[in-house]
Amino acid sequence: MVISRNAIEGGKNTGEAEWITKSVIPGFVAQQKAKGVTAKVSFRGYGVDDEPYKTKMALDLKSRSGADVFDIDGIWVGEFAQAGYIAPLQDVVGAKSEMWDGWAQIPKSVQQLVTFEGKRYGIPGGTDGRVLFYNKKLFTQAGLPADWQPKSWDEILTAGRALKKVPGVTPIQLNAGTAMGEATSMQGVLPLLVGTGSEIYTGGKWTGGGAAVKQVLGLYSTIYGKEGLGDPKLQQEAKGRDKSFEEFAKGKIGILAEGDYFWRDVLNPKTGVAKMPSRDTDVGYTMIPAVTAGKGVRGQSFVSMSGGSATVLNPNTKYPQQAFELLSYMNSPEMMKARTAGTPEITSRTDVNNEVLKDDAFLKYLSDKVLPITSYRPGLAVYPQVSTALQEATAEVVSGKSPDEAAAAYTKKLEGIVGGADHVTAN
Repeated sequence: MVISRNAIEGGKNTGEAEWITKSVIPGFVAQQKAKGVTAKVSFRGYGVDDEPYKTKMALDLKSRSGADVFDIDGIWVGEFAQAGYIAPLQDVVGAKSEMWDGWAQIPKSVQQLVTFEGKRYGIPGGTDGRVLFYNKKLFTQAGLPADWQPKSWDEILTAGRALKKVPGVTPIQLNAGTAMGEATSMQGVLPLLVGTGSEIYTGGKWTGGGAAVKQVLGLYSTIYGKEGLGDPKLQQEAKGRDKSFEEFAKGKIGILAEGDYFWRDVLNPKTGVAKMPSRDTDVGYTMIPAVTAGKGVRGQSFVSMSGGSATVLNPNTKYPQQAFELLSYMNSPEMMKARTAGTPEITSRTDVNNEVLKDDAFLKYLSDKVLPITSYRPGLAVYPQVSTALQEATAEVVSGKSPDEAAAAYTKKLEGIVGGADHVTAN
């Protein structure tokens, strides 16, 4: 059998490649030998950009060749499923896939990453989450609590108004516009949208510029227009997101919506791109509230968005049962702990997170509080175009257009992208 992923020793994602060659393969071969089975497993690694890797996987699958077990971005699952490149685990493996004991350790919310139209196509590996970060020192100056947890959008705005009184501070940074790219969608629009009780794609239809999208754009309008709680110019600069990181690290931004990457890789006092020596004492983090309590998706009061990778099976594999044994072995507690050794990160498994994150308060918070309430983007081929249309709608609001105008323009673009009004909801 062959394992593939976009990782190569000495190059891109070298740690992932070494984990497969030094832990997964010898461990699996030994496990199988103990059962009296001789397993032959090799690793075919790549070290390229995501799109060339995606194209290579698609071409292999289309020609009924390629690796037996391979990784894809979770956002490609629906697209690959619709193209017939991958199949539900149950179709490839049978009932055995449903009986894997690991499912009990992966929150239902995280299983969304590998689920399309109600069927699982693989096993999720690592994931992440979005929260609100805030500067505790600035909060103290503004008379706000250091253990802040807003319960509604209005409470975010109330904090922003208090921060506006602190000289030289931008109260709120909520990614907007096309220069920020997918960060606008993942850190801004989509978490807010699920906070209204809507998802961008549900029941086979895309959410148009109705009440939910207008609510989201209304919040952008309040922050960047009416009340001047954010910096509209920052949203239009080519390097605006990087600049927002630097400003937060220097204590010039009060509240910033981001993923755990911001804590781990941006503000990291030792290795961060915008090092913040006082991160551990001065930076707070808190869940993103729904518009009001209980109004988020699934009746939630707090929401998030996540991304991550999915390890899937080639439906053309000659060894479906053994391939699933390899897939489940890769996602066993032992192998997940081996993968995260020395570099704590959030895995899909609660039992592993409880152990490997116990000394990292922030990542443990994400695992305990955020993963159970998170949502995922629809893995469909047209999603990137829909995302761009959402980004353009926020850019229009930041530039001064009304939420109603921007929502109407978004609906028109959306209908052109997804094949007409029949594929778009009015609400």
